[in-house]
Amino acid sequence: MARYNTWQNSGLRDVVDKMSDAELRKDRGAFFGSVMATLNHLLWGDMIWMSRFDMGEAPPGGITESVHLTPTKAVWAAERFRMDGRITEWARHLKAIDLAGDLNWTNTNGEAKTDRMWVCVTHFFNHQTHHRGQVHAMLTAAGQTLPATDIPALLDRH
Repeated sequence: MARYNTWQNSGLRDVVDKMSDAELRKDRGAFFGSVMATLNHLLWGDMIWMSRFDMGEAPPGGITESVHLTPTKAVWAAERFRMDGRITEWARHLKAIDLAGDLNWTNTNGEAKTDRMWVCVTHFFNHQTHHRGQVHAMLTAAGQTLPATDIPALLDRH
């Protein structure tokens, strides 16, 4: 799933790079409004979950602020690239036994939580897919052509 995430985000970076700032920030009726706000929230979500998984740096703010995480598409693209590398490196070292235990974590309201690690990792990757689906719908409605999203297409590349 880490490889799929990187592949999908690479395609999004290519499409986003060709769009104007106005197009990316236009309210398109999605949960977070615009393509850029949704991309920022998705990046923020990846950062917060990775900080729980690898004990690395967490992003600033909460969900409300997540939509403003990066100020430009160029900064978003660079941070997205770095985050995808972080996710890939973490996943590369993950063993099946690592998914068997519990994860103690704190939600964005400061509440202590304990969940099965495999549930948290499944949520992490599902959250990515959910919001990328929203972005895909907004970009398609905006007349953009996006690359394939089917997992077999990724497997055909290797």
